[in-house]
Amino acid sequence: MNDCIFCKIIRGEIPSYKIYEDEYVYAFLDISCDSVGHTLVIPKKHCVNVLDCSSDDLQAVTAAVQKISRHYVENCGYTGVNVLNASGKSAQQSVFHLHFHIIPRKEGDGLNTWGLNDRFDMNLAEICERLAIQ
Repeated sequence: MNDCIFCKIIRGEIPSYKIYEDEYVYAFLDISCDSVGHTLVIPKKHCVNVLDCSSDDLQAVTAAVQKISRHYVENCGYTGVNVLNASGKSAQQSVFHLHFHIIPRKEGDGLNTWGLNDRFDMNLAEICERLAIQ
């Protein structure tokens, strides 16, 4: 896609700090600089999000997410990672090219990536009945 910022990064039209690349996937540092090592992992083939991505491309991206995450923990001094994805505008997706965020973590780093702190009164059985795949 010609006007997609991530496609432009893949084509080398916009510079990036490459962490990993293979035939199907490109991973680079997020320029937001909101945490050390914040990495974006994207398929080289344009797709909007997990809802329209082919199974093969999604598998390649998730394999790369695992490979990079293991590298951060086994070789870079991190003790864990958060892996985040937003699929769709209502889920706060801001760049409409599938991407996963890897946030490398260390004990006591002060980051709070889980903003869901409120507990709601809900009927889980009713919700399960509505959402379960039959």
